[in-house]
Parts: sequence; C-alpha cells; structure tokens
Amino acid sequence: MHDLPADVKEAELREALLRWGVRSVSLTYAPVGFGDYHWSALDDGGRRWFLTVADLTNKPYCGEGTTAAHEGLLAAMDTAGALSAAGLDPVLAPLPTLDGARLHRLGERYALSVQPWVDAPSGEFGQRLTAQERVDVIRVLASLHRSAPPAPAPVLPPGLPGRHRLEAVLRGADDDWADGPFADPARELLRERAAGLRGRLEEFDRRVATLPTGAGALVVTHGEPHPGNLLWGPDGGLRLVDWDTCGLAVPERDLWHVAVREDGDFDAAALSVWTEESGRTPVPSALELYRLRWDLDDLCAFLDLFRAPHGRSADTEASWGWLRDTVARLVDGGR
Repeated sequence: MHDLPADVKEAELREALLRWGVRSVSLTYAPVGFGDYHWSALDDGGRRWFLTVADLTNKPYCGEGTTAAHEGLLAAMDTAGALSAAGLDPVLAPLPTLDGARLHRLGERYALSVQPWVDAPSGEFGQRLTAQERVDVIRVLASLHRSAPPAPAPVLPPGLPGRHRLEAVLRGADDDWADGPFADPARELLRERAAGLRGRLEEFDRRVATLPTGAGALVVTHGEPHPGNLLWGPDGGLRLVDWDTCGLAVPERDLWHVAVREDGDFDAAALSVWTEESGRTPVPSALELYRLRWDLDDLCAFLDLFRAPHGRSADTEASWGWLRDTVARLVDGGR
C-alpha cells in the first residue's frame, strides 16, 4: 500500500511495540503488498523488526465485521505460530507479545503483528517462477501439507466472502454506494459485464461441487504462496510470510499459485514432485477452481473498496486498473 492509514500514528505504534519488549524505535514506512500496511522498525539495540497493521474492515475472509475479522486473523496467526513452534522451518510466524498474544488491537479498525526482520529478498506478486523455483516451492508446500494441523487452524470452505454483494450488483439491485471517484465507473463496469460474470460464478459452483471430501482431504494451507510472500535466503532456503489466509483446505488452494507456467498451463513435472512427497495426486478441477476463485475473490474485494467512501490516490488508481483487468480476464478469457 502506498497510502498511509490516516488514523494510525507512529507514536501509537511505538507504544504498542512495548508489548513485544521493543523500545526506542525508529520507524520507516514500507509501501509493499496490498491491503495491509507495513513498517520496518529499528530498536535501541540495533535489531530490526517488520510490522504489519491489518485493516480489519478489509478482511472478510477472516470474518465479517471487525470483531469477527480480528478473531479469524488471530486464529490464523496462532496457527502459523504453532507450525513454527513444531519445527516447520519455512514458516516465518508473527512473534507473540510478552503476554503471549500474536496480535494487538489498535482501536476498532486495526490490529498489529510483529515479525523479526529477515535480510532476504522477496519476489513480487504476478512474477512467474522458473521451473526449478517451482519445484523448490512445491517441496516447501509438501512439508506444510504433511504437517499435523494445529488446534487453532480454522477450516476454510471455498465460498466467496462478499458474494451476496457482488450478486446484488450484477442484478442491478445494489444502490448502496458511498461517494468516490470510482464508484460509478465500477458499478457500470460490473453491470455491463454482468452476464459473463454470472457465468463464471456458475462455473465456480460446479467446480466446488466436485471438490474432494472425506477424511484427509483437508491439509494446512498457506493460502497465498505466490512469489510476493516468499523470502529467498542466501543459502537457497525459503521462508513463507503473510499467514493471515492460512487454514485447512484442499492442497490445490496452494498448489495452483506455484504450478502455473508462463503459458498459463500447470507444470506437470513440478506437481509430480508434490505427489512424490505427499503421496497424493493433485486434482485438475480443484486447481482450476482455486485459480478461478482468486479472480472472483479479488472482484469482491474491489467491489467492497469502491462501494465504500474513497478518494483518488495511487492505491485506488491501481485498484481501478486491477478491477478492469480482473473483469476482462474473467469474461474475455486469458491467464
């Protein structure tokens, strides 16, 4: 995010960091990622920390409303912490406070988590991995998927948070839009492409109905293991960050992110490595389901953004472009 949250002050962050025993910090805003806000912090002992301020109004996948979103986000953070404590090295989990909490509420809207700084480069969202990188990440995911689910791990059904709002717009029945420069263009775009978007929702439902079920079908998943959430260590080791979407689901929820080649097809060789290490074979329809779900979920998120009060900024300009691209990809095809 390029725009800082107007209602989170650095003094508030410094005071909150005392709960982790981190004192006398200098803060530098880090305009990375989308949806959450990040800072790097340098404490009085020369140690660095990575701060994430989650906007609880922007996490329907954790729960509708700020209270439910906080509870869902805390369950995800605790799951990552339990995986790390169990010895799963690729998991870079948020640190507990001195009282053992992995989140600290900042007012009604926000929650802070803290990680140790890792001096390793990350990839970028949308970046295509090389064939060897795909295999390397697949091996990390196989170790995650083989792990015993910790007690706090939430079960994450494939349904779309906010779908009812999207369907209302596609029916022309949603006029509850706040003021903002992209409200009318977004509503018009969705209504113009309503037939095609309804068709993709129907396809989504058909694919959900074919998902594997039964004992052992669900594993611990990260949810978004794309290159932007990977840290590549100097020794070649990989760390997974950003665990707010983790929970129990079918493994294809993770695999589709990693196995896509430059041409948009899935890398059968990389997926065969996962089969060797996990003892299971990925289900092609489930891979396609979660690829489709990603775009539909983004569509719902952009809809919520532009239905709410907003201004013109670098972030909303970028979101408007992403919304148009997402609609085109869903309706007109392309990967």
